Amino acid sequence: MKQINHSLSIANPDTPDISIKQKVALGIGFSGLIILLLAFLNTNLPKQGITLSIALIMISIGVVIYANDLYLKKLEGIKNDGIWFKSISSRGLIGWLTGVALTSFYIVLYFYPHLLGLGQNGESNRGLVAFFDPLSQLLNGHQASQWFVYGSLYTLAILVFGYKFMLKYRHNRYQQIRTGSVMFFQLGFAFLIPEFMSRLNSESFSLPYYDLKNIWPLNYYNFEQYRVDEFISAGTIGLALLIFGVLSIFVITPILTYKFGKRWYCSWVCGCGGLAETAGDSFRHLSDKSLKAWKLERWLIHTVLVFVVLMTTAVIYTYLGYDPNKYWLTKNVFLISVASLLSILFVIVMVFKRNEFGKDAKYGAIGYFAIIMALIGMHLFSNESQLFLVEAETLRSSYGFLIGSIFSGVIGTGFYPIFG
Repeated sequence: MKQINHSLSIANPDTPDISIKQKVALGIGFSGLIILLLAFLNTNLPKQGITLSIALIMISIGVVIYANDLYLKKLEGIKNDGIWFKSISSRGLIGWLTGVALTSFYIVLYFYPHLLGLGQNGESNRGLVAFFDPLSQLLNGHQASQWFVYGSLYTLAILVFGYKFMLKYRHNRYQQIRTGSVMFFQLGFAFLIPEFMSRLNSESFSLPYYDLKNIWPLNYYNFEQYRVDEFISAGTIGLALLIFGVLSIFVITPILTYKFGKRWYCSWVCGCGGLAETAGDSFRHLSDKSLKAWKLERWLIHTVLVFVVLMTTAVIYTYLGYDPNKYWLTKNVFLISVASLLSILFVIVMVFKRNEFGKDAKYGAIGYFAIIMALIGMHLFSNESQLFLVEAETLRSSYGFLIGSIFSGVIGTGFYPIFG
């Protein structure tokens, strides 16, 4: 017989109980994760294709059963009760361990992929990467890489936790459609289509890996020389993809952002926002809601934007030449074009939106001035091998390290359970 609690506290002093069905679901899901852990430890698992399927299915079934029992037995409406009493969602021990585990995984993924089992110097894969070889062979006809493993798990997380999110907000049609959108774009555009494109490659025809929804500045490397060469060598299809990349920056994104705000991309299309809105939903309350944090966020966003514009311009600049007889787009023409475009954009905004900015207009003017001065400095203090008195290759690698690895991966996702 259950003991009666005689506490006079208005709030329930006990941690929320989980049902037997939820315990079973957790057992099934974690069993799938244990199989992945065994593969990571280079355990010789039998029939890897079947075992991998079982592991991923068990993880999916565990989340689905848990979500069904958690939400379908309750009335429709937002269900955030108890989140501050759970260790994983209140910066408790489990939350900190999860944050450390995620951050460690991203560090290994970006900087030490051989620890995941990626074959080096022509060697075969092993460990976790080899465990995903059968799925990779099925989709793209090649052995798996650390990025294929990451993409598979990333997509699975968005799909299963997207289902959980849709149950939680089943009373809100907007949230359901939006979540369905990010699930669709992640599965189709970010995962399956690039893999199928890779399968079409042959000795005489090769398409570069291209996530169509990954728009600059997220896709910061899309216009580097090797990428442009890959697009051009792929013929009409490659040229069409290159043109689409340019249109997505200068036509599609500005129009949709002006009409719908940044939510059309961050909440409906982007994989980063997709993960935050699905798997990260349980941690959104941990973010700092203070005015100070909001101001810091605004400064960081616009500072990063200025940095990205400068670095992208700089990276493209290092690939161009000076001789107009050899290059239709020379270094000087490129800098003048960028400066002119920014000037036109700045004038348009200041003329038609000047009454809506207030202090932001001053910050925008400062950012614009900084970019123009940097472009002038780029012209005066750069040569074939150096940019801003720094080796061009060092600048490129540093840019990729900061934007592609640290901000979008290690910090951006690894700190979910700590900072929301």
